[in-house]
Amino acid sequence: MTDFLLELRSEEIPARMQAGARAELEKLFRAQMAAAGIDVGDLTIWSTPRRLALIARGLPQATAAVSEELKGPRSSAPPQALEGFLRKTGLTQDQLEDRDGVWFAVIDKPGRATTEVLAEAIPAIVRGFAWPKSMRWGKESASSESLRWVRPLSGIVAIFGDELVPCEIGGIASGFVTRGHRFHCPGEITIGSAADYAEKLRACHVIVDHEERQAIVREGAAKAAADAGLSLVEDEALVIENAGLTEWPVPLLGRFDEAFLEVPPEVIQLTARVNQKYFVVNGADGKLANGFVCTANIDAKDGGAEIVAGNRKVLAARLSDARFFWEQDQKKTLAQHAEKLANITFHEKLGTVADKVERVAKLARWLVEEGIVAPAKAGAAVGNAPNATAPASAGATGELADQAELAARLAKADLVTEMVGEFPELQGLMGGYYARAQGLPDAVADAIRDHYKPVGQGDDVPTAPVTVAVALADKLDTISAFFAISEKPTGSKDPFALRRSALGTISLILANGIRVRLSHLVGQGAVGLSAIAAVKQLLDAAGEYNGKPIDAREAGVGVIDFFADRLKVQQREAGVRHDLIDAVFALGGEDDLVRLLARVKALQAFMATEDGSNLLAGYKRAANILKQAGEVRGTAATTPPTEADAALLAALDVAEPAASAAVADERFTDAMAALASLRAPIDAFFDGVMINDPDEAVRAYRLGLLARFTGAVHGVADFSKIEG
Repeated sequence: MTDFLLELRSEEIPARMQAGARAELEKLFRAQMAAAGIDVGDLTIWSTPRRLALIARGLPQATAAVSEELKGPRSSAPPQALEGFLRKTGLTQDQLEDRDGVWFAVIDKPGRATTEVLAEAIPAIVRGFAWPKSMRWGKESASSESLRWVRPLSGIVAIFGDELVPCEIGGIASGFVTRGHRFHCPGEITIGSAADYAEKLRACHVIVDHEERQAIVREGAAKAAADAGLSLVEDEALVIENAGLTEWPVPLLGRFDEAFLEVPPEVIQLTARVNQKYFVVNGADGKLANGFVCTANIDAKDGGAEIVAGNRKVLAARLSDARFFWEQDQKKTLAQHAEKLANITFHEKLGTVADKVERVAKLARWLVEEGIVAPAKAGAAVGNAPNATAPASAGATGELADQAELAARLAKADLVTEMVGEFPELQGLMGGYYARAQGLPDAVADAIRDHYKPVGQGDDVPTAPVTVAVALADKLDTISAFFAISEKPTGSKDPFALRRSALGTISLILANGIRVRLSHLVGQGAVGLSAIAAVKQLLDAAGEYNGKPIDAREAGVGVIDFFADRLKVQQREAGVRHDLIDAVFALGGEDDLVRLLARVKALQAFMATEDGSNLLAGYKRAANILKQAGEVRGTAATTPPTEADAALLAALDVAEPAASAAVADERFTDAMAALASLRAPIDAFFDGVMINDPDEAVRAYRLGLLARFTGAVHGVADFSKIEG
């Protein structure tokens, strides 16, 4: 068994493409080897800015010989059939075998030297490589058939054991020679085998293992900061990027003018990170300090002083720009910035961003005035959420409504600022800073800052009332507006991120224990406040949309169904069964998410018990019997025919009202306990009586009992939707 080394050397590979390139190299190599019948075990694949390397250990010297058997025509078939089979196999008739009147060809294929297989595989791998972006170069680039690579390919090392694998791609022939570090060791290096590859490169200032370089950046940056009494602001993505930009990483600490710290820390970090790939540091007080860590690609003779000085100048220029944006933006109020939103199209069918802001402001105010979002909360708990909102004074509600409307009107204003134009990632955040600098209330500034949240899984969920009102209004408007014009997510396509908006809305409702029916939120369009109604009004003014008037009610139903699907996705990760959510949703009218989930969780706990699984089996049996019975004719018996009938009747008389009352009081565990009391009577009923009794009155009575039983169960959940 022999090791194989492949190195593909080129000009700088972008850091963001290196992980994908490693995966692509492994995929293509395995595919080529599998096609040749060579089993490949673990592969070592490395990347640097200038090379991709693969080491496959324990490859055989040759592929195994194989024997292939092909079935041909019958020996009695016309001569033309035999001739065609002979052409296909390349054999003569005397080389075929006649087995019970059928011709068979046995073709023995000898093994091939692995070097031959590799010599064919390498060009196929290079030419089949899928880069996000690639280029042609040199004289041959005039032809569309010329070699493409991410950057000009300059060398190939291909060694099997200590033997060269001869191949050529685009005029580049394989060899034993590579090159070391561009500055420390620019000359040629002869590689003997896979065994000495990494160490020979290390001796020439190239650490070929990307994970080792990442560790050097991660630990070296932290040490450089710690040596100066600072702490590194960790950023794993930046670690990976710096490792992808260097072959010999050397982290160095630098300082910038403290005067720049008047700019918000997020701006400084983003400027350093995005434009310069620098880490930032915190001081002993935990606040951003005037320091940065850059990653050099050389061991400088002066210890990196000149490198740090150069980077400091570049960073100072970037921070000067950021400070200029910060100062310029504050020369106008957010309200003045917001005037420009009328010039930005939100969607060609939905008007401008200013139109959206107007809808969101009205909806945010309505959420407060309706008590959906209140100044204070208190009361018993349903699941993990409050059961009721404490009555708030008219003054408190009015103040909250005013603040919610103000925050909504200013929340998008920072989109037209210089800072957000330079760093779109800071939208919302900069609005919060400008609002605070302008002297607006903290609640308003916080709402502007956080109204996009939660953006994704793991993101903080706002709990401040003003922020919740604006965040909910913004997301509800986006979802409802696009549903109103039939721009719904399809399959994997969701160009307007409506799924993310729905998940964010669900998180806001659950985290804050907001007790409201989704149909009420969406259906508010009936009185002109929700996005559906606002969009309908907007489009109705222009006539018809696509020749068909908007149906607000239909759009609202679509939004509710959409939320149900997103809830199942979100709760699946929390271990909640999707079929149980369906079982509660199917009852209709249960779209208070806090209440619904409390009900579902109680149901899930019940279904995990023996009583729950047996009751489900009893329910399904009863439902099947009722389905088969169809319409029941005749008069039911007036008294229970047997003790089993009487026992089930008595149990239903107790359990039915108990479960109903418990559901009404949101005591869902008690409701499940009431259902559990039906388990023994229904089991005894099925074991002790003949349901399809010859006597029509008895049969009708017993079918009536089963109907009452399924009805009692349906008072808690639609058990027909439960799997099992």
